[in-house]
Amino acid sequence: MLLVFHTNLSPRTSLSLVYNPLRCHISSIKFSLYRTIFFLKLLKMSETGSNGASKHCTTPSRRAPTLGKATLLAIGKAFPSQLIPQECLVEGYLRDTKCDDASVKEKLERLCKTTTVKTRYTVMSKEILDKYPELATEGTPTIRQRLEIANPAVVEMALKASMACINEWGGSVEDITHLVYVSSSEVRLPGGDLYLASQLGLRNDVGRVMLYFLGCYGGVTGLRVAKDIAENNPGSRVLLTTSETTILGFRPPSKARPYDLVGAALFGDGAAAVIIGANPVTGKESPFMELNYSVQQFLPDTQNVIDGRLSEEGINFKLGRELPQKIEDNIEEFCNKLVSKAGLTDFNELFWAVHPGGPAILNRLESKLKLNEEKLECSRRALMDYGNVSSNTIVYVLEYMRDELKRGGGEWGLALAFGPGITFEGILLRSL
Repeated sequence: MLLVFHTNLSPRTSLSLVYNPLRCHISSIKFSLYRTIFFLKLLKMSETGSNGASKHCTTPSRRAPTLGKATLLAIGKAFPSQLIPQECLVEGYLRDTKCDDASVKEKLERLCKTTTVKTRYTVMSKEILDKYPELATEGTPTIRQRLEIANPAVVEMALKASMACINEWGGSVEDITHLVYVSSSEVRLPGGDLYLASQLGLRNDVGRVMLYFLGCYGGVTGLRVAKDIAENNPGSRVLLTTSETTILGFRPPSKARPYDLVGAALFGDGAAAVIIGANPVTGKESPFMELNYSVQQFLPDTQNVIDGRLSEEGINFKLGRELPQKIEDNIEEFCNKLVSKAGLTDFNELFWAVHPGGPAILNRLESKLKLNEEKLECSRRALMDYGNVSSNTIVYVLEYMRDELKRGGGEWGLALAFGPGITFEGILLRSL
């Protein structure tokens, strides 16, 4: 779900500031203070032990990668220009969709608070809505218009994220042997993988894999596929890029579609990229995490719990209320499959990179696995800063986790994501 606001302000400025500049200025100050407090809290946690005693912060020694295992070598990310503070969202969305229903407004305001999201990025703009006003009209066939916007937008973001990743890696585009491209936001033949490869200047014999419409678990699936490629093709370097926009799901609110408001309050746009390879070159590459072991699993007879259908009006989503409970009921057994490979039994010995589908899922997982409060901080922080950006979000979590591990932490961790199916994706990680 995308939220539209009108403005003539700079691209990095919230599109909704036009409503009440003073209020949104105060909101931005509050947000800055909120982040400062958050970072101070993390710093305090890193400087004290579990009993509150002070400890020295030392840079941990680097661990050697396991021969033949895939490692993460670099990360990049990119976003569209529009930044939306959550506190400035409701008025603009209701205005642009011409909705004056007080009950809808009240519910959306409540959802915007419970999601814990503070900021998100969006492709949608005043210029787009001026060109395609039918996007805000209920019942109008607009799939052609949506794809005209989404197809180039996701590749543009993917290109920027990939270039940022390659720059951090320090290698050449000619050294990229494989491309794994993940998106649930475009539909066309050929797919965005070919357009991205061409615009990046990759070799024309680069091995391409396109992963379409996996939803929120797509990023971890991409990591699993890239891991298999890297480990089975000696010397390969795999660029994994994910890119998502909610253009396909933007529509006016309807009481017949209550999930629309959840999407409006939760989802955002962006792109992410990682470079993966085995046996990193000493002195030239800087591996920071190892993809040690991976598992995918679906829960039988749950295919209707998360339901997305492409129609003439875009994508219609339905989300079952039982989703958090289904995840809670099955997550411990799934995690045990992963951690048993490292001979671990205590979940609090691990670091955790969990796709933040929403606060309810994180809360259920934390409670079920009896995790210490700080274990899901990187996931909560990614949700706060970017919202749920579908397949991309796990990369944002991993970037925050990389920064945390530089200050010390355990050797082993888990990357987890959940999505349609209900499908679980998990990877046993090893910090290097």
